[in-house]
Amino acid sequence: MGWMQDETGLEKCAANHVPLTPLSHLQRAARVFAGHEALVYGTTRRTYAQYHARVSQLASALQLAGVAPGDVVATLLPNVPAQCEAAFGVPACGAVLNTINIRLDADTIAYIFDHGGAKVVLADSQFLPLTMAAIDLMDGPAPLVIEVPDIEAGVPEIGEQMDYETFLETGDPAFDWIMPTDEWESLALNYTSGTTGRPKGVVYHHRGAYLMTMGTPISWRMVLHPRYLTIVPLFHCNGWNHTWMLPVIGGTAICCRDVTAAAIYCAIADEGVTHFGGAPIVLNLLVNAADSDRRTFDHTIEVFTAGAPPAAATLAAISKLGFHVTQVYGLTETYGHVTECLWNDDWDTLPRDQQAAIQARQGVAMPMMEDVTVVDDSGAQVLMDGKTQGEIVMRGNSVMKGYLKNPEATAKAFMGGYFHSEDLAIQHPDGHMQIADRAKDIIISGGENISSVEVEGALMHHPDVNLCAVVAMADDKWGEVPCAFVELKSGHSVDEAALIAFTRERLAGFKCPKKVVFQELPKTSTGKIQKFELRKMLR
Repeated sequence: MGWMQDETGLEKCAANHVPLTPLSHLQRAARVFAGHEALVYGTTRRTYAQYHARVSQLASALQLAGVAPGDVVATLLPNVPAQCEAAFGVPACGAVLNTINIRLDADTIAYIFDHGGAKVVLADSQFLPLTMAAIDLMDGPAPLVIEVPDIEAGVPEIGEQMDYETFLETGDPAFDWIMPTDEWESLALNYTSGTTGRPKGVVYHHRGAYLMTMGTPISWRMVLHPRYLTIVPLFHCNGWNHTWMLPVIGGTAICCRDVTAAAIYCAIADEGVTHFGGAPIVLNLLVNAADSDRRTFDHTIEVFTAGAPPAAATLAAISKLGFHVTQVYGLTETYGHVTECLWNDDWDTLPRDQQAAIQARQGVAMPMMEDVTVVDDSGAQVLMDGKTQGEIVMRGNSVMKGYLKNPEATAKAFMGGYFHSEDLAIQHPDGHMQIADRAKDIIISGGENISSVEVEGALMHHPDVNLCAVVAMADDKWGEVPCAFVELKSGHSVDEAALIAFTRERLAGFKCPKKVVFQELPKTSTGKIQKFELRKMLR
C-alpha cells in the first residue's frame, strides 16, 4: 500500500486553502502597488491605495444602506471609475453585482430589476431618467437609487437622488471586506441581449472570475503595469473580467466613456495605452479614421477583438497601423473570451492576406478552460478537416453557474456535460476553430447552406465598404437567398450591381447576394450588428 493512502493530517485548513476570488487581487494590489496608478479618467487619477479605500467605502455604505450578502446591486453606468469601483465594492460587502446595458429600453430594465431583485442601483446622471422610468414599470419593490454624475464628461447632477460621493462618505474606508467562504458563491449577474424574448440572467461565481483573471494575462502576453483602455463596455461580461484582472499585474484602467477614433488615438498618444479590447467595428473605426482624429505613437498596441468574426481585410489593414490583433471568442455565459487564435510562427512566412485569414479564426481554448471543441448533432467530435461543420461546445471553470430562475434553459445549455454555444464552426487539423455562423444565421438556399459570415467576408474586401451584414431573404424559387445590408465609408459610393459582381469574383454564384440595401447598420452597445432588426425589414 502506497504511503499516500494515509492522508491523516493532510486536510484543508485556513493555512492551505482559500476560496478563489478576484477580490483578493485588489487586496494585494493595495499593499504591493499602493502608490501606482490604478484608475485614470480625464483629470481623475487614483492610486491603488486610494482605489482600495474608495471600494471599501462603497462596500461599507452599501451594508449600512441595508444590503446583505446575496442581495443584488445593479448599475446603469458607462465606462467611468464608479463602474470599476462597483466591480469590487459590491462583492466586498457580500452582494452580487448586476451591471446593466445602458442602451436597453425602460421595460427591459424594469424586468431585470424585478427578476434580479435589485436592492440598490447606481445610475449615471445621463441614464437617471431611464432608471426612474424603469422603476415606474416595476412589479416589485423599488431599489434605492444613487445618482452618479460625471463632471469630467460634463454630465451634471440632476439632484433628485443621493449622489455617489455623498453616499461614499457614509462608508468606512477601513471596512473589513466580506470575502466568500465558498468560491462557488455568486459574484455577478449578467443579462443576455434578449433579442428573441426576455433576457436570461447569467450567474457568475468567484472561482470562474478568478481563473479568467489568471488565464487572460498569459494569453495576452501581459507583463507588469499594462495600461488598459476600457473600450469594451464594463457592463458587458463585466468588461470581459478585465477590471478584476488588472490589479494582478498592477495595471492601470483608463476609462473611456464615449468610444470614438479620436478618443482612442488620444488615449494611446497621451496616456500610453498598451492594451484594449473591442469588437471588429472598433477596428474599422481606427482604420477609417479621419486624418484629424489620428495621433502618432511609437509602440505596438495589443488588441483582443471579439463579438463577431473580423473580416480578413480589416485585420490586414489595422496591422499596418501599429496594432497587434488577437481574435478571441466567448459568450456572456463564459465570462467573456475563452478561446484565442494562438499564433504559430510557421505562419510568418505566409502571404499577408493568408495570415489575416488565419487571424480571423476563433482558435483554441485559453488556459483557464478544460476543453473547447466542435461537435456534431450527436455530441461527437467533428472531423478536423476545415470543412465539416458542428457546434462549438465548452467545459471548464469559466462557465456560468446557470441561468437565474430558469432551470430548463440551464439544463438545455449544459446537455451532455458541455455548455452549448449555438455557434456553428469548422475545426482545422491543428484544432483551431473557425466560426461558420450562428445556427440561426445560416441561409438555406435550394437545400444548400450559405454562411452569412463567408459572404460578409467577401464584401468587406471591397474598398468602399465600411460594414456589412448578410441575412436570409425569402425567395419563391430557392426558399431563401442572401440579402446584404451595406454601410459605405464616408464619401464613397458603389452601386448594387457592382457589389454583386465583386462577390461573384470570390464566391460561388449561389452564395452571392441577390439584393443589396445601403444604410447605416443597427448595432448593440458592444458593436455587434443586430441582424434581427435587419430581418424585420425584409418581412
